[in-house]
Amino acid sequence: MVPRVAAAAALLCAFLGSCARGSLVLPADGPGRTSNKTEGPCTLAGTWVNELGSQMVLSASNAAGHFSGSYLTAVSASEKPIRASKLKGSHHQTNRRAQPTFGFTVQWAFSDSTTVFVGQCFVDASGQETLETTWLLQEEVASRADAWKATRIGKNVFHRVK
Repeated sequence: MVPRVAAAAALLCAFLGSCARGSLVLPADGPGRTSNKTEGPCTLAGTWVNELGSQMVLSASNAAGHFSGSYLTAVSASEKPIRASKLKGSHHQTNRRAQPTFGFTVQWAFSDSTTVFVGQCFVDASGQETLETTWLLQEEVASRADAWKATRIGKNVFHRVK
């Protein structure tokens, strides 16, 4: 934030009597842009559910930003019963970025396919965390001639449960 804008915001808060942190949307450094400041860093560790009802539990990351967890999908093209599957991933450290990018791989325990997810963790002005993801699913096929139909792509939005 530009120092003059910060000073003006402080004066406005003093005039109003108080300001909740993050309650003012102030101009960013560029012309015509607004600030998207958040309440704090987005933390990946915890339980998340997407719009389809799939659930994942992510562990706390280590010092290098690596994490693990489990993924229980709510949807599948497999005829086998759905089972929770292990995942492994990494993210940019939140001490460097408040809303980190991340990626993880799920090797499905009930089918011969693998899915990779990439995305970013976002915190809105009210402190709600969401994970915006894009994924590629690679299904095993019988021959190279069938490779054209082996990959699916999609998007999911996850919301924190706890």
